[in-house]
Amino acid sequence: GFLDGDDLGSAQAAALRWRFAKTNGGEPVINQLKAFFDAGGIILGICNGFQLLVKLGLLPALDGQYFERQISLSNNDSARFEDRWVYLGVNALSPCVFTRGIKHLYLPVRHGEGKIVPLDQSTLDALENANLVVLRYIDPATGHPTMEYPLNPNGAANAIAGLTDPSGRILGLMPHPEAYNHSCNHPGWARGETAELGLTLLEGGVRYLHAL
Repeated sequence: GFLDGDDLGSAQAAALRWRFAKTNGGEPVINQLKAFFDAGGIILGICNGFQLLVKLGLLPALDGQYFERQISLSNNDSARFEDRWVYLGVNALSPCVFTRGIKHLYLPVRHGEGKIVPLDQSTLDALENANLVVLRYIDPATGHPTMEYPLNPNGAANAIAGLTDPSGRILGLMPHPEAYNHSCNHPGWARGETAELGLTLLEGGVRYLHAL
């Protein structure tokens, strides 16, 4: 997390480095990333990794326009670092291979720049129409997406917490599934509270690859 201290904005410096870096043999690193994806690879970006995928233009890749910036992530509306657990709803119509069979998640967020900002309203509409919005911050009392703080910790447009690309093989999200890999990670575990493990999302990617 916090690549280069986020000094130029979250993951901005890293995205520029990836775009222009070359291997010892002189091949652009970005070409290797393209080859990996074109060969059927899957890509997961969590928090700062999500910010990197967005700054590289790998997400959301509307109309198959990979490596073209279409959205960004900006400072939380609270103007502070948010460290809390959030409720998430999963879009069952999304093509995302990681979230198949998952309906809800309860995961921690730990970020200062998690607010998704689309280029314009038409971009936001296109995300919705293509079902590229995978995860949303929801109100557990209603199960509906919410813009209310702190349930929505950053004020992201349409309560968006995670996005996929048209292939469904790239997933980026601000919450941390890897931080909930055992029941004792749950903040209410001592009271017997539990929820779908974040590890389930990671296992979804593995199941997809095993099925190939």
